[in-house]
Amino acid sequence: MAEVVYPPVIVALKTFWKYLGLQFTFTGEAHIPRKGGAILAMNHIGYLDFALIGTAALPANRLVRFMAKKEIFDNKLAGPLMRGMHHINVDRNNGSASFVAALRALRSGEIVGIFPEGTISKSFEIKDLKSGAVRLAMGSNVPVIPAVIWGSQRIWTKGVKRDLRRKNVPIYVTFGEPLHFEKGSDVESGEKILREKLIALLHEVQESYPDSHIGQRWAPLRLGGTAPAPLN
Repeated sequence: MAEVVYPPVIVALKTFWKYLGLQFTFTGEAHIPRKGGAILAMNHIGYLDFALIGTAALPANRLVRFMAKKEIFDNKLAGPLMRGMHHINVDRNNGSASFVAALRALRSGEIVGIFPEGTISKSFEIKDLKSGAVRLAMGSNVPVIPAVIWGSQRIWTKGVKRDLRRKNVPIYVTFGEPLHFEKGSDVESGEKILREKLIALLHEVQESYPDSHIGQRWAPLRLGGTAPAPLN
């Protein structure tokens, strides 16, 4: 498909990241297939996660088609950009349409980005997962690439005023080894495997993160931070 909108948006985002002074550490890019369909199943801790993870996938020469809520597509400014980049509209009142659109994209060889938690985790821990990523993998016979991001919540997240000042925040993104879910296998077991992998990757990233978590609003209670307690 023609890529008219995505390239200039990438240039704009890279300029924005430079303005913010973000310090990127990307690992595991080799796990992203250079061709063919795949699902990126990601944790969700901030409003910029999709753009940051999309940036991390660029060294693999892949453009990610993110599944995003309908409200973003309805926005007068963001909507045309989302459609121009061929992202996938998720209408929670008509989930089957977005599922079919994602299946079509995967079968045509695209990488589809999904936040299986469904919404931002206010505790910054991995919440319970919805079944969409595993069911899509089974229906399209493509791998699921678990991915975690850490640091984006320090810029803009739910319940906290956004801070777009330049302050050299470290942003870590890591991609895990592909997971394969055969058609007809147990969906709940697949969700459990995916969640355990996301948790393990998140803990690895947090352990290597250069800034202290103790006493920070952007850090989970488990690490001595003051974020809200997990709800599950």
